[in-house]
Amino acid sequence: MALIVQKYGGTSVGDIERIKNVAKKVSRFKKEGHKLVVVLSAMSGQTDNLIKMAYQITDEPNERELDMLISTGERITIPLLAMALQALGHKAVSLTGRQSGIFTDSTYTKARIKNISNENVKRYLDEDYIVVVAGFQGIDDRQNVTTLGRGGSDTTGVALAVALKADLCEIYTDVDGVYTTDPNVEPKARRIDRISYEEMLEMASLGAKVLQTRSVEFAAKYRMPVVVKSTFKDGPGTWVVAEEPSMEKVVVSSVVYDKNQAKLTVVGVPDKPGIAAKIFGVIAKEEINVDMIIQNVSTTDLTDLSLTVPRTEAGKTMKLLKTAVAEIGAKDVVMDENIGKVSIIGVGMRSHTGVAAKLFSLLADAGINIEMISTSEIKISCVIRRDDVDRAVRIMHAGFSLDAQ
Repeated sequence: MALIVQKYGGTSVGDIERIKNVAKKVSRFKKEGHKLVVVLSAMSGQTDNLIKMAYQITDEPNERELDMLISTGERITIPLLAMALQALGHKAVSLTGRQSGIFTDSTYTKARIKNISNENVKRYLDEDYIVVVAGFQGIDDRQNVTTLGRGGSDTTGVALAVALKADLCEIYTDVDGVYTTDPNVEPKARRIDRISYEEMLEMASLGAKVLQTRSVEFAAKYRMPVVVKSTFKDGPGTWVVAEEPSMEKVVVSSVVYDKNQAKLTVVGVPDKPGIAAKIFGVIAKEEINVDMIIQNVSTTDLTDLSLTVPRTEAGKTMKLLKTAVAEIGAKDVVMDENIGKVSIIGVGMRSHTGVAAKLFSLLADAGINIEMISTSEIKISCVIRRDDVDRAVRIMHAGFSLDAQ
């Protein structure tokens, strides 16, 4: 008998029949003798519809009220699943983020979990209930409802698994695991059996939509084993675990892309101490995640500074930088939304040479220009034209023999 935390995504609970299907799956685990906590997302598309309604009211919805609104999606799915489980003869109870003891900071729409008081969940588990928890949400110190950002139900699932000292966290979605790249772009993509926390974290942060970045951070920090599986068909899935020696034999394990990027360039920046701190200070105050940063070589005591941010944050960042430009005496800010990012990832890159040269040659031979480059021990990312992204992914996937391993 094990304590298992399972998370089901929006497509898994997209309608009543799918909720009943999840109930049957959960029921099978319960009949095997396991203790179960089930974390649910809202029905597929519901959160988007709620956000759309908010913007029909105002162009700038208050973020505290927006969190109150979009947290209702999960409050629909959890009692429905609890009812479905009860209809199958099980004791089941639904709990909101507050009732589950998930406490966060007050950064509305992208709050971070501070701690979990899990006594209520434990009490129901001890009484042999299947506990159904609303993902994506918590409360702050003033009892305000908060949400954890897109994909936040993944973080809820892993964080609860850690807090409860569960044996395993299972993430159920509409794909049967983590692939070498997006099968919609490259049909030859393969499912990966086992991947390290570090590789999965890079994949999540670079655009792969299988797991939310913070959920992988939680799993890695507390060494919680996570398996990604399909709700709709049986299979082994992909295990996300601590790095194993055999993983280094594979130089590149995956190709990831992100078309949700924008590049902003501050032109004519005075080249003197403290200027970069001022530029990025105003961005940091708004909790905007900056990805790549490049500063050109100074000429005539002026330089250009480029950075990339998610396209959804581009307009907001542009306004902040225009204010900063006036303060620091720079010339202008230019924005380019027609970019994308392609990346290769692999723990084997630590012990193999020539990987960067091969990547750059593959793109050059295809006539694809690289505009920005970022590297770490286990990844290389390139900013290119948005229209070249799909072609670059296929070239990189084939060039590093990911379809043949």
